[in-house]
Amino acid sequence: MDASAQSLHEGELLVQDGKIADFGPSLGNPDGAEIIEAEGAILCPGLVDLRAAIGEPGFEYRETIASAAQAAAAGGITSIAVLPETDPVIDDPALVRFLRSRGEETGSLTLLPYGAATRGLEGKELAEYGLMKAAGAVAFTDGSKAIASSRTMRLALFYASGFDMRIVQHPEDVELARGAAATAGPRATWMGLPSVYAAAEAICVARDIRLAELTNGALHFAHVTTAEALEHIRRAKEKGLNITCDTAPPYFDLNETAIGDYRTYAKLSPPLRVEADRLAVVEALKDGTIDAIASDHQPRDADDKRQPFAEAAPGGCGLATLLSVTLARVQNGDLSLPQALALLTAKPAAWLGIEAGRIAKGLPADLCLFDPEKSWQVQAGKLPGKAQNTPFDGRALEGVVLGTWKAGRRVYG
Repeated sequence: MDASAQSLHEGELLVQDGKIADFGPSLGNPDGAEIIEAEGAILCPGLVDLRAAIGEPGFEYRETIASAAQAAAAGGITSIAVLPETDPVIDDPALVRFLRSRGEETGSLTLLPYGAATRGLEGKELAEYGLMKAAGAVAFTDGSKAIASSRTMRLALFYASGFDMRIVQHPEDVELARGAAATAGPRATWMGLPSVYAAAEAICVARDIRLAELTNGALHFAHVTTAEALEHIRRAKEKGLNITCDTAPPYFDLNETAIGDYRTYAKLSPPLRVEADRLAVVEALKDGTIDAIASDHQPRDADDKRQPFAEAAPGGCGLATLLSVTLARVQNGDLSLPQALALLTAKPAAWLGIEAGRIAKGLPADLCLFDPEKSWQVQAGKLPGKAQNTPFDGRALEGVVLGTWKAGRRVYG
């Protein structure tokens, strides 16, 4: 049994009082210990999801904390950074504390709330960063809305830096993207869809990198999808700026052809890109430009998606498929297994500053056991949890979670 995301080797792991007591090649058989045999399986830290929306509070018809916890456990996820786009918006310290406590109540999932960067996610007045940080916010973002105003973004970066906190941006020029349903190009034209140029992402990224440089702020770009934007980020990192980014499985596994015959499950924000951009995302995962892989879980109900493509709500659910779709990059040789697991565990945990994502003595026993060779087929309507709007519907995948543990207690499998 493999024991960590950092180094792969055969061995055993001992859990006592909810923490990792020891691990190594042979630990013997402590008196009274429950033995779990897992030959051929891989044991890694519980996955740390850097970006997910959950419907509660306000949109429980799409997803509840309980249903998200169920889907997360089935996907090997033990910690989730939660977007503030709820009703009410998470722009108040009391709501930050509410989400953290509701996560604890599940017994299987740590919820780490993002605070809203602007009040009501309206992009105008900054929210109260200091009080939200004290309540447990991990960073500040307007979620799936870009902070459009350069002045507001400059103030947000400067204000957040005073609390040693990051701003997380949905990188998209708002004016160029308004009303868009697909990436501009021959396919969108042929399908008659309102579209946005892929350059809208790079335009926003270039602007915000410059503002981060002016303010000495810490800036993270969510779900980056294009070669041009990734090149801006790569150069910013080379300059030593405090810039990080993540991407999500649809953007390294699918391209714009997945929208097929107006398939609304594949309508996402940002929209799926051309194949050259998908390959650029894969390359950025390989060379370390991308710091983490997030589920980008966006629950939608049937009525949200049962619309003409241009009017359907964007977003795909991603908790149950996060691990398996990432493992597809291992199976085809793009990433090593340690690289892939680090992008799902140690790297996002370090970004969040939490004691998770690693197998080390004394750390909480948040663990995921999976069979990398066992196959399954994604079927909308049969996924764990409430949200079923998966862009991977019908996809055959390898990598099945056999068990998930939170603080040493088995919560799945």
